[in-house]
Amino acid sequence: MTDSTRRIDGEVPKWDIALEGLVNDTYRMKGATLNIDDFQKLAVDNRIRFDDIMVTMFELCIYAEWQYKNDQGKVNITRETLDQLFVNGRLQEKDMRDFSGDWMPGS
Repeated sequence: MTDSTRRIDGEVPKWDIALEGLVNDTYRMKGATLNIDDFQKLAVDNRIRFDDIMVTMFELCIYAEWQYKNDQGKVNITRETLDQLFVNGRLQEKDMRDFSGDWMPGS
């Protein structure tokens, strides 16, 4: 779903659209899939909390705007996946060790 589609439908994105723009720009500039190191660098360079970026990435995957693939192939990130990671109230870098694969815009 593009920004224009969201506006036409009147749907409010469930993620931070500024962070979405930042990761989309990063993907375009890198010219390759993103990984946890890219998100950590974005957080440091832009003084953004790492967990805010990752929550946005999970939401984008849940809504099929982005996708995540681990070393064995595609992983389906669901609302349940995100909820399980939020048990402690915030995502931690250690929580993301199982998501060290490739992140890319959805097809």
